[in-house]
Amino acid sequence: MGHQVVWFDLPVVNMDRAIDFYSKVLNTKIFKSEFMGATIGVFGHQENTVAGCLVEGGDFKPSKDGSLLYFCANGRLGQAESTAKELGAEILIPKHQIGQHGYRTVLIDPEGNRVALHSNSDS
Repeated sequence: MGHQVVWFDLPVVNMDRAIDFYSKVLNTKIFKSEFMGATIGVFGHQENTVAGCLVEGGDFKPSKDGSLLYFCANGRLGQAESTAKELGAEILIPKHQIGQHGYRTVLIDPEGNRVALHSNSDS
């Protein structure tokens, strides 16, 4: 059986700021593009992996009250949390253990979305 989650669209109000934030916090490439009349920032990914994009415009609106999307910061959670804070994120719940599932930080990104950073280890 494949992944239950196959794609995500994360709303943003300022694409350039969002690309800068997520590329630095997650240490990944994000590619700016146009798709069906919307500006998107596609997270670098490989075939058969969960992927997604940042979306600006249309009926997409950032929210701190909806779903909680977990981003991988495996082995660098402390660094990712610090970088997020430096780039304007509001840390709602600093790095903490989530039982046998590792560690997470919950934050509000500069666009207004509540997201989590996840790591299997305490680093």
